Amino acid sequence: MSTQHPAPKYRLYPAWCFQASPTYNDWVRMTAADVQLLRKEPEFTIPHTYYYLNHPIRYIYLVGVVVAIDDINLRYTTLTLDDGSGATLEVKIKRLLPEIYNPVDNPSNTEVDNVNVLSGLGRFDVTVDDQIVDIGKTIKVKGMISEFRGFKQLELKRIWIVSATNEEVKFWEALATFKKDVLGRPWHLSKAQGEEIKKSTKNEQKKAREHERQKLVHEAKKKEQRKARAEYLAQREAKYEIRRRKENIMMNAGALI
Repeated sequence: MSTQHPAPKYRLYPAWCFQASPTYNDWVRMTAADVQLLRKEPEFTIPHTYYYLNHPIRYIYLVGVVVAIDDINLRYTTLTLDDGSGATLEVKIKRLLPEIYNPVDNPSNTEVDNVNVLSGLGRFDVTVDDQIVDIGKTIKVKGMISEFRGFKQLELKRIWIVSATNEEVKFWEALATFKKDVLGRPWHLSKAQGEEIKKSTKNEQKKAREHERQKLVHEAKKKEQRKARAEYLAQREAKYEIRRRKENIMMNAGALI
């Protein structure tokens, strides 16, 4: 006997509505356990976008204790964070390849300015703001969601070392408030908001079409100007050639006298 799951008590809004979401363009405070429970929706193929109820989420803000540091390869290093939620989360640091890393142009050898991965004979360290990140260190991270072998990861974008206990407490207080007031209930988009977004989207599309039209007109004018300039130069060159030939004829005629 099959078991039918009850339909969710919320609506999944189309992607054009996401700009009105309280989560889509925000760094969403979450626990590692919540991140691992985020799901994909088959009808939406937006990169890095996952769902909590019907909230579309791309960016995660998390605080945790470093419980593992792994040197994966020359391209990636990972920090595993435990925030006490019952799950851990890997944070992936993307390193700059040695052949493209230039210490003069880049403040660090990773894609995050204040993070360095220092490896060599008998040494492997990750530093944040020139401080070594050890096992047991508490850090704050912001990143985009990705997956590896069925588990969620964060692709690191920003990172800080937590230096005071009240810093962590403030984070957890803000997380609890946000989860209660926003994440804990489905996102509702009113009809008026939907109409406003449609109107705004149409206006933006109209502006984009007008911009493209003006761009084509400008390019056509530039093409005509280049053509006119080329014709003018060709005519001037032709006149100069005719005058030069006349002068040569006159000079040659004078030489025969």
